[in-house]
Amino acid sequence: MDTIGTVDAILKRKGTQTHRIAPEATVFEAIELMAGKDVGALLVMEEERLVGIISERDYTRKVALRGKASKQTAVREILSGKIFTAQPETTVEECMRLMTEHRIRHLPVVEGDLVVGIVSIGDLVNWIISSQTATIHQLHSYIAGQYPG
Repeated sequence: MDTIGTVDAILKRKGTQTHRIAPEATVFEAIELMAGKDVGALLVMEEERLVGIISERDYTRKVALRGKASKQTAVREILSGKIFTAQPETTVEECMRLMTEHRIRHLPVVEGDLVVGIVSIGDLVNWIISSQTATIHQLHSYIAGQYPG
């Protein structure tokens, strides 16, 4: 396993499935979908065009804390419209930098104008842990004289 890794490698391991919602849907529908799919964010799409992201954080800060009704509030009213994205060739390190710098937890993965997946901070952490575990195992085997080469 590559210790640096790219988004493409992560998507090959976890899959490219994304969960989407339309901007005219209600926030209640978005939260219900997130709960049903056990995800923390949804891509907000107008047909095949990415227009934003809605997360559990958006809900708590822009609906719950402001006393809005989730069944009467449209997703478009609270979505995060400033979208940061990654490309398949973006490194794990670059994704971590983007997420830390912009205080976000999800990055849509795009090729041109097409959304091809999404990575979360959890995906990146899992990749790094797996990569470190593989490196440690290889080094241990090498030191113990079990290295095939």
